[in-house]
Amino acid sequence: MLDQKKPLWTMSEEKRERTPLHRFIHWCEARHGNKFSDYDAFYSWSIREREKFWSAIWDFCGVTGEPGETVLANGDDMLAARFFPEAGLNFAENLLSHAGEGSQEALIFRGEDKVRYSWTWDRLRCEVSKLQQAFRAIGLGEGDRVAAMMPNMPETIACMLATASLGAIWSSCSPDFGEQGVLDRFGQIEPRLFIACDGYWYNGKQQDVSAKLKAVAATLGAPVIVVPYAGDAAALAVSLENGRNYPDVTAAYQEKPLEFARLPFSHPLYILFSSGTTGIPKCIVHSAGGTLLQHLKEHRLHCGVEPGERLFYFTTCGWMMWNWLVSGLAVGATLCLYDGSPFAPDGNILFDFARDERFAVFGTSAKYIDAVRKSGLVPKESHDLSSLRLMTSTGSPLSPEGFSFVYEGIKDDIHLASISGGTDIVSCFVLGNPLKPVWKGEIQGPGLGLAVDIWNDEGEPLRGEKGELVCTRAFPSMPIMFWNDPDKSKYRAAYFERFDNVWCHGDFAEWTDHCGLVIHGRSDATLNPGGVRIGTAEIYNQVEQMEEVSEAICIGQDWQDDVRVVLFVRLADGLSLDDELAKAIRTRIRTGATPRHVPAKVIQVADIPRTKSGKIVELAVRDIVHGRPVKNREALANPDALKLYENLAELGT
Repeated sequence: MLDQKKPLWTMSEEKRERTPLHRFIHWCEARHGNKFSDYDAFYSWSIREREKFWSAIWDFCGVTGEPGETVLANGDDMLAARFFPEAGLNFAENLLSHAGEGSQEALIFRGEDKVRYSWTWDRLRCEVSKLQQAFRAIGLGEGDRVAAMMPNMPETIACMLATASLGAIWSSCSPDFGEQGVLDRFGQIEPRLFIACDGYWYNGKQQDVSAKLKAVAATLGAPVIVVPYAGDAAALAVSLENGRNYPDVTAAYQEKPLEFARLPFSHPLYILFSSGTTGIPKCIVHSAGGTLLQHLKEHRLHCGVEPGERLFYFTTCGWMMWNWLVSGLAVGATLCLYDGSPFAPDGNILFDFARDERFAVFGTSAKYIDAVRKSGLVPKESHDLSSLRLMTSTGSPLSPEGFSFVYEGIKDDIHLASISGGTDIVSCFVLGNPLKPVWKGEIQGPGLGLAVDIWNDEGEPLRGEKGELVCTRAFPSMPIMFWNDPDKSKYRAAYFERFDNVWCHGDFAEWTDHCGLVIHGRSDATLNPGGVRIGTAEIYNQVEQMEEVSEAICIGQDWQDDVRVVLFVRLADGLSLDDELAKAIRTRIRTGATPRHVPAKVIQVADIPRTKSGKIVELAVRDIVHGRPVKNREALANPDALKLYENLAELGT
């Protein structure tokens, strides 16, 4: 545990009193006649009185719809629990009904340094209206699936909103997915409509998708809408058997008042996919009501987003953070969208975007923060970031050095929120809290209304020790099902096999002295040398501080009736791993972590495999090293990187 004398940041009392979270707590006190001694007392109330808490979220955040009389049915049974079982609402209606003035910007888009444009709220509503009519004309309705292979651009959001307005189900991936990766996902859900771009920009280069699009479209057999971006959409649409050009689709209709299907709280909204690195991706189905309520809580209270503020997250449409970002429309935020490389043409581009559009919230990944740190950039010296009040980080644990760099290199007075949750809940279990201090290397705490704890293997709560992150009571954004899993056997196996009636998330974590948390990595990738559980993040936190090491991936290898730690490193340009550097790496780990963390083998590699959302894939590397097949290489952004490890199946002594 880190020895910390004082926090990195604390919000002033004056600012705390103006936060939506502070106002919400007092609103709940007045509504229910309570008096909460502090935030922790309020959090405990949100767990103990779930019906009152989630009803308060509905009313305070102004959900459009009818909540019904019952807030929670079967609340003690995680799999049978139902929130707002009598409610009627529409997700798209909520994202469009709390908007700002029609002429204000709703969406601001940049595609690297190649494309820039924005849409007003009026333009967004108009586009959704035309798409809604077009989708209805082809017979799209409740429960039908719409699949999209799209960049993070305004047209994608408009198509999603039109889909949700009809009660259809949206699923998306980014256009850099390989053909088999797209089919592994969308082939399972049999979409009625397929939407794709004509190309995209990455690292300054135009990327052609025409061959892939034709192959995917032929297999799916659904009508295709081709969206212009970085190619010839009209020609590509003509070349498809049932293809149409997006501008032609919308030009065929005049704007008219939007119509929204009011549907049950648990009506399916999104199908998201697991990473698929150990088999075909699981199709995780999320509800409209659960997604809306959980995102409203996170945006409005934990992030403090106010109407009109500029909200940004660096994400693709294949990562659940895109779904999270889009929900910012429900609080009237202006979304800032970016597609492409975050270093094209150079590492300043996202900070240029933040400066020019005056971001209030800058969301990104821990890997990006570390990459900026290692690049030598100091944005607080080169950019006016005075509007920026919150920076969020997810995708992997943010190292203590990453925390320090945000304050030393990006902004002194900023709320830094390391957040963690995932595709499984389309939201966060643990995240930021503007009312509490930020401590180096720590996530501030669990989300309101979520009964998060850390347990040992016997199901006993832990304090000051590492264990499994669990949630002991039902919450609204649990998946409603997995697709093609009628008896919920896959669903049960994914979350409830470890502990009866308790969600086991698969993260290895521990509580801190400040009631915060540290995530030590995925528990299924936990190392066990000598029977002692070690989180891989603890090793990364040490080696990735070294200027010589650009990136690392660590696995446990079965060895001589035990497990030994094997560390693969990608070094800075021009460097080679010699005995001296290997010794320096081991010394850094021994002094910064413990002797048990020191790897038995340190091996240089040219690349490290990762998913499309940038997460390194420890399990895939572990399988390769043990001579086991990796079942779904199409899930990787750089599958060829695995070849570097195939010859290392026998690592010697």
